[in-house]
Amino acid sequence: MLVGYSLEINLKAMIILKSGVDAYIKEEKTYKHHALVELAFFIPGLSDKDRAILQALTLFTRWAGRYPDPGSGRVSEAEEIFTLSESHQIAARDVFELAARVMRHTNEVHTQAGITP
Repeated sequence: MLVGYSLEINLKAMIILKSGVDAYIKEEKTYKHHALVELAFFIPGLSDKDRAILQALTLFTRWAGRYPDPGSGRVSEAEEIFTLSESHQIAARDVFELAARVMRHTNEVHTQAGITP
């Protein structure tokens, strides 16, 4: 859950760096969600497994985070976490390796924005 939240914050920060504060504020409603796959649209080289990890983290954050009950009719989302993990053979190591790659991409975004990391 905490990995999911940290990736969400990092991805949103990179979007702000890439587009600027004013542009982000204009499009802020576009980013008011926890959908990590959507927020990671600019990260190069994401594999299907990477996207599955981001989707599982998104779902897990809804269930285990500040939304302990995301509402009726969404029970299948909890099962989807296990389905994604099993079908893509996701282990904790994979989650942390993806998180590290996303975090490292921050350096490139800083450089593109003219900021020395």
